Amino acid sequence: MDWTVYLGLGSNLGDRKGNCTAAINALRHNPAISLRRVSSLYETEPLEYTSQECFYNAVVEMDTSLSPGTLLAFCQQVESGLGKKVDVRKGPRTIDLDLLFFSDQVITTPELIVPHPMIPLRVFVLVPLAEIAPQRVHPVLGKTVLEILAQLKQNQQIKKIADEGWYPL
Repeated sequence: MDWTVYLGLGSNLGDRKGNCTAAINALRHNPAISLRRVSSLYETEPLEYTSQECFYNAVVEMDTSLSPGTLLAFCQQVESGLGKKVDVRKGPRTIDLDLLFFSDQVITTPELIVPHPMIPLRVFVLVPLAEIAPQRVHPVLGKTVLEILAQLKQNQQIKKIADEGWYPL
């Protein structure tokens, strides 16, 4: 069975666009993953820990036959392979892959919470997600991505730096 999954990507160390591209390439080369769409690429200022460079962010829509736990482990391997180290919580990173939605599943384990609990608070997730899946319904909140975005108080600057298609499928 294939599930439709949405992943958030973020990078603010080194070649930010290159790191996002490398992460998407790694996803693309997994035979259990089929990429469907990649949002535009956005630059966003950091939240919480603000003494760091701006992030590049995007959202990927894909189909996968991997289980949630196996997909999480694969994403962690990709992050590790691209040099992710977390020295400061919410701090700088070469790449961050967040599992936003896993079809309509609601998952709560010590390792994984889906839908990602911070979706309603993050403009850097909601703007690219609304671009590629505006009518996607949050399985807990019962609202579309566009409705959640409309309710968000803009707490962060976001700037499109590359249109959808920056990563050719």
